[in-house]
Amino acid sequence: MSLGHAASFQCPYCMEPNDLDIDPLNDIGQVMLVDCQICCQPIEVRVEATEHDDFVISVKQENE
Repeated sequence: MSLGHAASFQCPYCMEPNDLDIDPLNDIGQVMLVDCQICCQPIEVRVEATEHDDFVISVKQENE
């Protein structure tokens, strides 16, 4: 049983979809560095809470 929530985002380098498992207790408000599952480029992923007890993911290239 997974404690996280499945999420997806588009790689800012190759524009391909990537999957990510978000742990709401630990990942909200954090910035993570992950590698694209397709092109292996480093992506800065920010997870922020919404007012509806959900979360939103924003991504950018590591060197932006």
